Amino acid sequence: MERSVEIPEGVNVEVDGKRVKVSGEKGELERNFNHPLIKVEKKDSTVVFSSDVERKKVKALLGTYEAHLKNMIRGVTEGFEYKLKIVYVHFPMNVSVSGNEVVIRNYLGEKAPRKAKILDGVTVKVEGEDVIVSGIDKEKVGQTAANIENVAKPPTGKDRRKFIDGIFIVEKPKVKL
Repeated sequence: MERSVEIPEGVNVEVDGKRVKVSGEKGELERNFNHPLIKVEKKDSTVVFSSDVERKKVKALLGTYEAHLKNMIRGVTEGFEYKLKIVYVHFPMNVSVSGNEVVIRNYLGEKAPRKAKILDGVTVKVEGEDVIVSGIDKEKVGQTAANIENVAKPPTGKDRRKFIDGIFIVEKPKVKL
């Protein structure tokens, strides 16, 4: 049982044991595909994940590893971008980037600012009512967008139709087959 991923032009992939390093025009990503039943090897312009064991879980893991590698290749060539929208009704929110944190002031009239962590390798820009989160690692970009969304979530137990203030993800990277 095996899965293979084609390496496009302009992307360099190095396989060292079970550690795979992908570099391209936007940067470099490294990931450890460590599993005792799965072998990782580079053949010409493809990376092959293979296993001698034919089980459902191993087959699922092969597909997962294939998807991770495709996301790494897409990240170093195109990058990933999430768009979030700042929504408020009465109290205008002030959102700014300070170091490795997104600071949200005056959320629902609160005096204390709320802070969301920005992970390494991710850039956050605030442009008016939009927050743009971008980077080359899909997991870090998605986690940073989720951190921002979770910090400024509408309160639970209140009427959702009335308390709609918050920062919401409105656009994610599209899946390419």
